[in-house]
Amino acid sequence: MSDHPEYKPTPNPDYRADHGTGSTLGGGTGSFEQTGYQQAPPFPQPEQQQPSAYPQQFGPPPLPPTNAGWAVAALVFFWPLAFSAFNHSSSVFLRWSLGDYQGAHYASERTKQLGKYSLYIFGALFALFIVFYVVIIAVAVSAGSSYDY
Repeated sequence: MSDHPEYKPTPNPDYRADHGTGSTLGGGTGSFEQTGYQQAPPFPQPEQQQPSAYPQQFGPPPLPPTNAGWAVAALVFFWPLAFSAFNHSSSVFLRWSLGDYQGAHYASERTKQLGKYSLYIFGALFALFIVFYVVIIAVAVSAGSSYDY
């Protein structure tokens, strides 16, 4: 009994005091229904795993692209960045073959980044060039129209 008088246990109507007649030990045919216990639902069957479209890879990750095209773009559009871009581009395979996979990925991304920077710098310089010529032509036109003939 409990020390708490307000606690009154309620009997379970599904419980049988005799616990059934069958025994599950020794090869008997007893079941959960005989003992008054409810049978657990069957375990869900594991789903058959479909072969993955990407099989699990063992070994090194694939070689990242060298992005040599971006290095050439750096050479064409803003040559000072081309030195660094070609240096990074040529170190991609070397780093990958030595097992520095993160370094190879970094060199690949850095080559692409330097090529894009050279393209942006070229665009900005070209825009400044156009603005400079427009200002020079505007000054020449306004200075030329002030003369009386």
